[in-house]
Amino acid sequence: MRAVVVGAGIGGLAATASLRRAGHEVTLVEQAARFTEIGAGIQLAPNATRLLRRLDLLDAVAAQAARPSHVSFRTWSDGAEICRYALGRTAEDAFGAPYLLLHRADLHQALAAAVPPSSVRLNTVVVGIDQDDNSASVTTASGERLRADLVVAADGIRSAARQWLFGADEAVFSRTAAYRALLPAGEVADLDLPDLGIWLGPGRHFVHYWVRRGELLNVVAVVTAGSGSGSGVHAAAESWTARAEPGEQLREFDGWDSRVIDVLERAGQVLRYGIHTRVPLARWNIGRVTLLGDSAHAMVPFQAQGAAQAIMDAAVLGDTLTGATPAEVPDALDRYVHRRLATATSMQANSARAGDDFHLPDGPEAQARNARMAAYAAEHVFLPQATGWAVDVLDHRRP
Repeated sequence: MRAVVVGAGIGGLAATASLRRAGHEVTLVEQAARFTEIGAGIQLAPNATRLLRRLDLLDAVAAQAARPSHVSFRTWSDGAEICRYALGRTAEDAFGAPYLLLHRADLHQALAAAVPPSSVRLNTVVVGIDQDDNSASVTTASGERLRADLVVAADGIRSAARQWLFGADEAVFSRTAAYRALLPAGEVADLDLPDLGIWLGPGRHFVHYWVRRGELLNVVAVVTAGSGSGSGVHAAAESWTARAEPGEQLREFDGWDSRVIDVLERAGQVLRYGIHTRVPLARWNIGRVTLLGDSAHAMVPFQAQGAAQAIMDAAVLGDTLTGATPAEVPDALDRYVHRRLATATSMQANSARAGDDFHLPDGPEAQARNARMAAYAAEHVFLPQATGWAVDVLDHRRP
């Protein structure tokens, strides 16, 4: 069976690897002229790394990763620890797969290495997707038509395929923006930072963790629109490469614990991007064409599950199409969406709620949140969302 995957991000590459593993011929189409080192840090919980093991990619990914021993939640003003949860070997033993911290480019490279170059069409812009009862086709800007039995649209948050399938539907600004930076470990060695730290404050939160085997510190500083210095967050572009104005991140986090300020001062070049989402859909597929990853369910990153959910999509897609004939593709895509849509939609909502909880104003609400978090951590070894880490999406005993 032949498939065309549109978009060579994490979701598209994982889908290509998964479909190839299922025995199908796959052409991966990407508009960029080459793969570049874009993005910064990414967290992969056991629900994703378990699936990378199934694709024989976990060893390559883990070799480039950092493995945090714990996650520490802290207060914005003085860095007092609210609570901590175990990760590291404790989590790996409990869930059967590791919790990894990576540079996004390292994950992308490992996935790309699993796809033969002959299967990849770079510098190819897709301008249309069509189908009939017997096949589907992708039309490129050069006028070429690529015919297949299946088209997977993994073309990201600004998905054109989503609009072709379901009509006008734009990405939605989440009213949050993130400053991000990477610092060499030696530049922050004196700050005694936790392996994975999440600092909570009014209208903001600050996240840092090690990537590249601990050689770099990844920093993400998130601001709610209209919550402070008026830096123009309301107009923040959805861009991986837009630079923040000099000192902008320091103004936004003025008054925070000195360690946060020290990290932001030492960061050098800081990029800023607006965080966008997509409204949940009632379905992702029509006939022989389906969405996957951010094109289907882009979410705010406040539970670190965006990439994991795309990898889970890819695994289930390959699973439902294992042994399928061309005539069975529409029904197989129905099963794929049935197995994935509710979980991904729930994660979209949970991630948004987490952001609201992180950004509560000082006073009774924040105090109640901190007390609730501390009480939960006193009785549980792992984060509340860790209940989902144990779920194996390829377990056919699940409904």
